[in-house]
Amino acid sequence: MVIKKLFLWHLKFFSDFKMKVKRGDKVLIIKGKDRGKTGKVLRVLKDSERVVIENVNLMKKAVRPNRKRQKGGLVEFPSPIAVSNVQIICPRCNKKTRVSSRLHEKKTSSKKNKHERICKKCKGVIN
Repeated sequence: MVIKKLFLWHLKFFSDFKMKVKRGDKVLIIKGKDRGKTGKVLRVLKDSERVVIENVNLMKKAVRPNRKRQKGGLVEFPSPIAVSNVQIICPRCNKKTRVSSRLHEKKTSSKKNKHERICKKCKGVIN
């Protein structure tokens, strides 16, 4: 029991999960009720491994009138979707693709090297 709790704690605080989807990326939905739709990523929720995409997975919420919103009624808003259910569309070749990364070496005085995301199909840089 103690080992299981320690393992779960280790996963929570030392996981190296890196999201390959970033805000502003164009993605294709590959699973779920909105399969086949494309949209732009509005927000990335790294803790829950979810993304919010415009005009996809729309939910309705009843809202009461207040000072900001004079009219009440139903308001539609995009709900988060699991990042495993989306795939990035390469801006260069316009195909759905997987993403790899490589180190981009700058010739500047700063010692920080940045990673750049690479399309697996056309080998073009995504960003």
